[in-house]
Amino acid sequence: MLAVVGPGAVGGLLAALLHRAGEDVVAVARPATAQRLLADGLHVRSELYGEWTAHLPVATEAPDGAAVVLAVKAYALPHVLPDLVTARPAEVLALLNGTAHAETLRRAGLTVAGASIQVESVREGGVVVHRGGFCNLTVPDDAASWRTTRALEGAGVAVRTGGTETEVLWHKYAFLAPMALLTSWTDEPIGPALEREPALAAGLVAEVAAVATAEGVPTEPAGLDRALRRLPETMRSSLQHDVHAGGPAEIEALGGDLLRLAERHGIDVPVLARVVGDVRGRLG
Repeated sequence: MLAVVGPGAVGGLLAALLHRAGEDVVAVARPATAQRLLADGLHVRSELYGEWTAHLPVATEAPDGAAVVLAVKAYALPHVLPDLVTARPAEVLALLNGTAHAETLRRAGLTVAGASIQVESVREGGVVVHRGGFCNLTVPDDAASWRTTRALEGAGVAVRTGGTETEVLWHKYAFLAPMALLTSWTDEPIGPALEREPALAAGLVAEVAAVATAEGVPTEPAGLDRALRRLPETMRSSLQHDVHAGGPAEIEALGGDLLRLAERHGIDVPVLARVVGDVRGRLG
């Protein structure tokens, strides 16, 4: 059996795709969400996959021994971890932002692969809205044959391998962190956010690249800057949406952990410290 823990914007899309593909899958959600899904199903509106309602099994706890796709926000991990430990899943394909979660899951005795998903998916009311023509999953090489990986590929997700877990997580993290922090700090889409204070944006990119390099994934600031500038100028981040709404938000996974890693490696990150401090202040 497959279980998608956290059937929100991303997890909901994946759970619905797996169900439509005929997989034996259950959506694991908090009680209120579980009741709504049981009553109404999980409605998806996708530019890539079409529009449908998945009436899939729902539970509030992961089934024992299931192969798990973990798609919660990073700040929700402490709430779902005890249940995962009790369920003893066969494998956990973790799609959380940041890098710290993989080691947290591993220390809890779970078989885990930290993976990266690129998808623009949001919740609008009770509907999962998937925008854009892509849903791309990158997994570590040693998770290529996992049950979860093969099932998601069979359900229509574009899957590729990306080296070690560290490489997979950092290739996304080094790109996502400055994008999320800049859009949240300015409360602007990425185009205007990069131009609000160009020196600050350049400093933030350079500091994130330095931390990524120290963690074993060589990253050039110029290449990272080019990648950010290739994004649609109107793109906003989920962190920005959450900060604008007053939280909870993934500021620790996308900023605080970077500060802690920089301190561990003895890297001076004044711009990162300023931006993270300001965003934390807005969250109270």
